[in-house]
Amino acid sequence: MPGPGSSLEGQGASRLLLVAALALSYAQFAVLLNSVGTVILQAVNGFGVDKAQAATLEAFKDLPIAIVSLAVAAYLPRFGLRRALIAGQAIVALACVAMALLPGFAMARLLFLATGVAFALVKTATYTVIGLLTDSPAAHAALTNRIEGGFMLGVLSGYWLFGLFIDPAHPGDPVWLRVYWLLAALSAGIVALLLAARLDERGAQGPETASWRAMGRLIALPPVLFFAGAAFLYVLVEQGVGSWLPTFNAEVLGLSAPMSVQGASIYAAALAFGRLAAAALITRFGWPRLLGLCIAGIVLVVLVVVPLARDHGAARTESWAALPWYGYAMPLIGLFLAPIYPTIVSAILSALPRAQHAAMTGLIIGFSALGGTTGSFITGRVFAAFGGIAAFRLIVVPALLLGLLVALLDRLLRKAVLSASKDLPASPIVNR
Repeated sequence: MPGPGSSLEGQGASRLLLVAALALSYAQFAVLLNSVGTVILQAVNGFGVDKAQAATLEAFKDLPIAIVSLAVAAYLPRFGLRRALIAGQAIVALACVAMALLPGFAMARLLFLATGVAFALVKTATYTVIGLLTDSPAAHAALTNRIEGGFMLGVLSGYWLFGLFIDPAHPGDPVWLRVYWLLAALSAGIVALLLAARLDERGAQGPETASWRAMGRLIALPPVLFFAGAAFLYVLVEQGVGSWLPTFNAEVLGLSAPMSVQGASIYAAALAFGRLAAAALITRFGWPRLLGLCIAGIVLVVLVVVPLARDHGAARTESWAALPWYGYAMPLIGLFLAPIYPTIVSAILSALPRAQHAAMTGLIIGFSALGGTTGSFITGRVFAAFGGIAAFRLIVVPALLLGLLVALLDRLLRKAVLSASKDLPASPIVNR
């Protein structure tokens, strides 16, 4: 936890200010990062772009996250953690103001590029700051969960927030862009909290290149390779569904534009509930069996529920009461997806020495970002060429591959535990 030079005594109000700033920041980024589906829908409605072009927005968000996370992880403590948090918020504020003043698809791309860069800075700094603000593993876990709770709150509220600014009668009307003034004001408030707080950052400082060397060693380990593939496929599915669900709601189920965006919040709620429920279920079933059941659930929803939407026809759905049951059931893919990512992350980190966790975190962020870009791009291309039913049915392929990689990952980790128990120096993967 806190390293030399860090002190929890006397932080008092500064600690509260920092925790509030981190939680609000995570909630804000949850709104922005998960608005890709909404902006895709609005870009098609108001900016005159096709679905293939709109699908590139995910790449403008995720690629900067991957690149910047890997590039700055080692140097960020030297630059300053609080400075990095403030810089991230300043970048977001400027991008939101620019989007509100100069609307267009090119500006939407720049907005997500700026959001990706800023989130990489903020996420890397946040996890380091948590270590400086806590003095035990239990306190670290509690604070992390509170801040991640802010992220889930942002995911759930973001769809409704954007939906409030969309005119149902004229979905392409630029009035929806006013939401970015609100987000820019939130950035200003977060910066004010950060400026008012104090933080002793000496405990986070260390060799600048250690993380890069550690990443190079880790990526060569077979369990890490299987984990990377599983993380990539998971985010491919999650972002593919999340980014295109509003468009699916509008074009396949016939929902109005605000309902299409707000309806996607069912998916976010399912993700939130699934992660809360998984904590109790893992202790009962074990993580490999639980994730096997989750994969089966995803395949079941895709193969049984999604095809039913084909019979919906062109009827316009103007009220929630008129929405068929499968319109509510399909987002439940999120319920089965939810436990997979945090569970495999926990499994790989628990199998590694704590000194390698920072390097592994950089790899996790990188592969996750690449998976999100690929998922949205492939889903968008298939959606444009063959329609929403085909695009969502295609999810079954990466879901089955994900199940295979999870099973292989579990097998390799079990072998690593056996090797450690026999004192075999096969790899740095250690007993969990």
